[in-house]
Amino acid sequence: MSKDANKILIIDFGSQVTQLIARRIRELSVFCEIINVQNFNKLLKLTNIKGIILSGGPASIPEFKSPRIKNFYLLKGIPVLAICYGHQLIAKHFQGKVKFSKKKEFGRAEIFLKNNSPLTKNFFKNKKNLVWMSHSDQVTEIGKGFSTVAFTKNSSCAITQNLKENIYTVQFHPEVIHTNNGEVIFKNFIFSICKCKKNWTDVTKLKKIIQEIKEKVGNKKVLCALSGGVDSSVLAHILHKAIKNNVICVYIDTGLMRKNESEEISYIYKKKFKKNFIHLNKGDLFIKKLKNVYDPEKKRKIIGKTFIDIFQLFSKQYNNVDFLAQGTLYPDVIESQSFSGSPTSKIKSHHNVGGLPKKIKFTLLEPFREMFKDEVRILGRKMNISRTILDRHPFPGPGLAIRILGAVDKRKIKILQHADDIFIKELKKRNLYKNIWQAFATLLPIKTVGVMGDSRTYDYVCALRAVTSVDGMTADYFNFKHSDLSEISSTIVNEVNGINRVVYDVTSKPPGTIEWE
Repeated sequence: MSKDANKILIIDFGSQVTQLIARRIRELSVFCEIINVQNFNKLLKLTNIKGIILSGGPASIPEFKSPRIKNFYLLKGIPVLAICYGHQLIAKHFQGKVKFSKKKEFGRAEIFLKNNSPLTKNFFKNKKNLVWMSHSDQVTEIGKGFSTVAFTKNSSCAITQNLKENIYTVQFHPEVIHTNNGEVIFKNFIFSICKCKKNWTDVTKLKKIIQEIKEKVGNKKVLCALSGGVDSSVLAHILHKAIKNNVICVYIDTGLMRKNESEEISYIYKKKFKKNFIHLNKGDLFIKKLKNVYDPEKKRKIIGKTFIDIFQLFSKQYNNVDFLAQGTLYPDVIESQSFSGSPTSKIKSHHNVGGLPKKIKFTLLEPFREMFKDEVRILGRKMNISRTILDRHPFPGPGLAIRILGAVDKRKIKILQHADDIFIKELKKRNLYKNIWQAFATLLPIKTVGVMGDSRTYDYVCALRAVTSVDGMTADYFNFKHSDLSEISSTIVNEVNGINRVVYDVTSKPPGTIEWE
C-alpha cells in the first residue's frame, strides 16, 4: 500500500460499485486505496490511515461463509464508515442482529432523520431525503454502543453511529448518483470526522502515474497498444512524456473499425510520434479468425488472443520489449473479472482484460486500471491533448465485431460502418454529440420485410443506441426528440443498402449493458 499519510482505506467486500466509493473520495482531492477483505485480513498493522470505509457486497451476513474482518483490532482508534454489507457486518460484530428480510429494498427509498450526527450534517432537507437501497438482509437490532440516526419504511436503523468508537454505518449507497446529496456523507466523514486535507489533485495524479511508470519500466521498452480512442491516446502521451523513445505505439487495424477511422488515426499519430508510431493492417486476419463465430464471449477471446499474437510477433523486431501498455479502465475490469480478488460477478470479457490469453510474454502496464474515462479525459486536458481526441465517444476494443450480432463478415461490416457513420454525423449536425456519452449503431441478426419503390425488400434491422452517463458503470438512454429519431432513421434506411428497418434501444444500465454483446 502507498505510504501517503493522508489516506482513506476502502475494504472491499465485492460490491460492483466499490470503485465508485474511491471515485467519490478522489473527487474530493483525497487519496484512497482499495484492499479486498482477504488481503486486509493478512495485515498485522496499519500506518498512515486517516479513515476506513467498509464497502457493500453480494454476500449475506447470516450465511456461515460470508466474509468477515478477522483482525478487527486494527480498526481501533480509526474512524470507520460502513456501507450496506459493511453496515450489517458492524451490527453483527457488536452483537446486534441481522436477518434475511422478505421486505427487500431495491431502488430509491425515503429516509427520515431521527437523531443528529456529524455524518449527516446538511444531508437531510426537512428531516428527510431520497437514497438508493440494494439489500436483502436487514439489521433488526443495532450493536452495543450504537444509536439510530435515521430510518426508512423497511429499515428501522438505516443510519447508526457509535460516537465513542467513531464508527458510522449506512444501509444505503451514498456513492451512487441516485442517492441525493450522497457526496455530503463522504465530505462529512473525510473532512469533519477523519480530518483529512485536500492534497490529491489532478496534477498529483499525473505526477504519480509518470513516476510509477519510470520506476517500473526503467530502461526497458514498452509496446503501447494504441487504438486511437481516449484511453490509449492519453496513455500514449503519458508514456511519451515518461520514457520518450522507449515507447513504441502500435495501431492494429482489425478491419472492424468505424468508417475512415484507421486513416484518421494514422494521420494524427504519425505526425505526433513519427517513427515511434507503427500502423499494422491486419483486417483480413481478424475477419478470418472470426468466421462463423456467433458467441460474443468467443469473439472477445479470439480478438484478445489475436491482438497478443500480433504484438508478440511484432516485438521480435526489437530488443528489450518487456511491457505491453493498455488503456484498460475500471469498468472493463469490473465487468471482466473480480476486482481485487473479491467475489463480484463477471458480466462479460473485455478483449484487453478477460479476453486475454492466460500466458503472454509481456508484463502488462495499465496505469488507468482503477480509473474512469472522465478521469482519464481530465488527465488528457492537463497534457493539452487535442479535444478532437478527448471528446470522442468510447469505442470497444473488439470494435464492430460486438456490434454485429452473430457471425461477422465483410459485407455486414460495410453495412454497419455506413449506418454508424450516418448516425454520428447526424448527431454532430444537430449539436447532440457532446450531450451523449456514447452513441452507435448495431446490426441485428434478423431480417424483416420492407417495401421500397413498390418492391419487396428483405434486409437487416439496425438498432441505434445513445446513452448518457458519468463513468460507464450506470447509464440511461438519451431522450431524443421524436423528429430527430424519425429523420435519422429515414436517412439510414434510404442511404444504406442492406438495412430496411431502424429501432431505438431505450434500456438503461442496469439492467442492460451499454454494448449489446
